[in-house]
Amino acid sequence: MTELPGEATIGQAGGRGPVLAWGFWDWAGAAFNAVILTFVFSVYLTDKVGENLPGGISASAWLGWALGAAGLVVAVTAPVAGQWFDASAKRKLSLGILSTVTVVLMAAMFFVHENYRYLWLGLALLGVASAAFELAQVPYYAMLRQVSTPATVGRISGFGWSMGYFGGILLLLICYFGFISGKGDMRGLFGVPTDDGLNVRLVAVLAAVWFAGFAVPLFLFVPEVVRTVANPAAAAPVSTGRLRWLRAVGASYRGLWRDIRELWVVDRRTVGFLLASAVFRDGLAGVFTFGAILAVRVYGIADSDVLLFGIAANVVAALGALVGGRFDDRIGPKPVIVTALVAMIVCGTVLLVVSGPLMFWIFGLLLTVFVGPAQASARSFLARVAPPGREGQMFGLYATTGRAVSFLAPTLFGFFVWAFDAERAGIVGLLLVLIAGLVLLLPVNGATTHPFRPR
Repeated sequence: MTELPGEATIGQAGGRGPVLAWGFWDWAGAAFNAVILTFVFSVYLTDKVGENLPGGISASAWLGWALGAAGLVVAVTAPVAGQWFDASAKRKLSLGILSTVTVVLMAAMFFVHENYRYLWLGLALLGVASAAFELAQVPYYAMLRQVSTPATVGRISGFGWSMGYFGGILLLLICYFGFISGKGDMRGLFGVPTDDGLNVRLVAVLAAVWFAGFAVPLFLFVPEVVRTVANPAAAAPVSTGRLRWLRAVGASYRGLWRDIRELWVVDRRTVGFLLASAVFRDGLAGVFTFGAILAVRVYGIADSDVLLFGIAANVVAALGALVGGRFDDRIGPKPVIVTALVAMIVCGTVLLVVSGPLMFWIFGLLLTVFVGPAQASARSFLARVAPPGREGQMFGLYATTGRAVSFLAPTLFGFFVWAFDAERAGIVGLLLVLIAGLVLLLPVNGATTHPFRPR
């Protein structure tokens, strides 16, 4: 059972309840990340729905473009959206709306039948849901300061990440054994027909229900942020006419660029961290994105064992996030991130030269132990340095900078595979991204407090 931060770790929101309720949104969001985006629905969309797609362009390529378009939307809108969440003091309302949009779109995936004519519907649903889910993380991450104190932000961030990992593990097990395992026309313990992709379409509905149900505690037990005057322009009325709305958007972007310039002058640490974290977070994403491909095609892991490795990887990453959170609060987030990146680079280098399933299980799991701490401490670092009242804006920039370099890991992975005509060589591309992120992070001062203050 996941350990909840103890009485000494109680956050500003008033006790264990808000911390647990906040962490359950990570648990709920695993339904989208693990089931819809990574392991089940996206695979169904490319392998089954788009199997006989005419025109010479693969469904995988269309999926990449759809998610790329969603990422562009997030990159453009996240910082300004974060401003509005902060200035309007409606983070919970914003999170509720974006979560509801994501859940509705997930449920609508039930209508994506196993026919290439439905590929466009599936891509549209997945793309818009991806954008809504990533935008929802902006107010959610900003709420970390509402359930933690400076002494506990690291372990509470790690607790949230571990909740996401464990939620994904449990739901994947339910989906696999209940709807997907087995052979023939009836699958899983529930004997669901596979005709027209019914078993996978029902999994999408289950994931939507899971997300909706487990997200509820946050809205009941985490209080809303107190209104501030951190950025009055961001709170300009947006519902009294198109011209007024456009003026408000323009004011938000002008405020954004003004604040970035001021951040650069007053505290370049935050700007440096946003850049460094964007790079190393792309490397972390690449580890999970290409791990299954490498497991099967390079190290000889059987197809049926990939899901088992994925479950084990999520378990050790969750445990790593919990332990890393404790060290985060004791020594600061930067040493945790640096240690995690160095360890991942070492494990990745070993994987570059070893072979066989056993070596992959050993060093692959060692590598994923450090993914959780790096992710959790990156979030806590920014929560520590964000100006009071502007957490949403800073996490909007966090999302934007991450999207701005999200091409690095997949591009370098593909380049090295192509250049050396060997999929193992793709590991070099992932290692280069992690090394670049580490180099950019080293000059950044550790997180304590932020001198940038609202006017």
